[in-house]
Amino acid sequence: MGGAVETPAGKLIEGPVDEPRPNVTRRFLNAWLVRRIAKAILTIFIVTTGTFFLVRLLPGNPVDTYIQTQIAQTGISYEAAAAQAKNLFSLDPDEPLIQQYVTYMVNLLHGDFGNSLLSPGTTVAQVIKTYLPWTLFSVGVATILSFIIGIVAGMIMAYRRESWIDHTLSSVGALLHAIPNYIVAILIVVFLGVKLQVFNLTEARGSYTPGVEPSFSLYFLNDILYHAMLPILAYLLTTVGSWALVMKSSTVETLGEDYVTVARARGLSDSRIRSGYVGRNAVLPLFSALAVSLGFVVGGAIFVEKIFGYQGIGLALFNAVNGRDYPVLQGIFLVVTISVVLANLLADVLYSRLDPRIRVSSEKVRAKGAGDAGDGGGGEGLG
Repeated sequence: MGGAVETPAGKLIEGPVDEPRPNVTRRFLNAWLVRRIAKAILTIFIVTTGTFFLVRLLPGNPVDTYIQTQIAQTGISYEAAAAQAKNLFSLDPDEPLIQQYVTYMVNLLHGDFGNSLLSPGTTVAQVIKTYLPWTLFSVGVATILSFIIGIVAGMIMAYRRESWIDHTLSSVGALLHAIPNYIVAILIVVFLGVKLQVFNLTEARGSYTPGVEPSFSLYFLNDILYHAMLPILAYLLTTVGSWALVMKSSTVETLGEDYVTVARARGLSDSRIRSGYVGRNAVLPLFSALAVSLGFVVGGAIFVEKIFGYQGIGLALFNAVNGRDYPVLQGIFLVVTISVVLANLLADVLYSRLDPRIRVSSEKVRAKGAGDAGDGGGGEGLG
């Protein structure tokens, strides 16, 4: 772009004038993190909308069930039973679906998840607040334990590959990974609870012993661990195998890298190579997978908690599905969606921080694309 430049001596020199720098706002909108946050918000909105309409495709609803029950038991008219159901459930089945959706989204923007249909007077937020912490505790503890055990087992398998230890651990890991967690839960009940009677299944039901006052004490911690032990065992057995196999594959791949060969040529000890070179780089891809798996903590416990009678969010979801409790279903699915989306976002951020090459390469690609676009546009900069 032509123009004149004035020198300190006051002379005018004809020549090209540099284009102004890209707009700051445009740079901000094109930032790596902002684009991912926008994508996460869009994903939450789409899933929330889909959930609202999908749960209403379930056959039957609590209003119709209540109306039919009242007509059969009391003999009142349909109109009277419908009026009672409308006051009880705060749900009008004759209201247009679009109007229900608009009302739900407006309330959601104000932080109102609605009220439970099966428990009148109880808000969905109270249901989630009551049941969610126990699932976070049981599945969270199991996930962390299986991750640590899987990393250790995977490195042992990689360093002892083709040995009997490798074959044994690989076979066990593949077998455990292939079995669903609810099947393992049933086997635990049958063998440890009924056959061997290692656990008293009746006493272990619930999230803690009735009558025990929740507190930050060692006694209460032992009590909740006792009740969560069987769910934790089921989650641990069905996830540790996958962590071990992935860690083995990552470690074997890392052992073949050039920098490991150079480290050995320099005479570094095996322990230094394992901890400083192999271990750190082999576990890197697993951290992002760990963040994603933590996102599925909320929704992955429905069958296990039902089998053990554990009072977590999975059991609340199971009861809501059976009772067609739309607000509770929508609230739990929203929490699951948010947790998964945020976990994926955390995995992206974590992986880019642990391995800056990911972020640097993406920035170089965007810069190169902007430069090519500027060259093709007659020298006009595209911010």
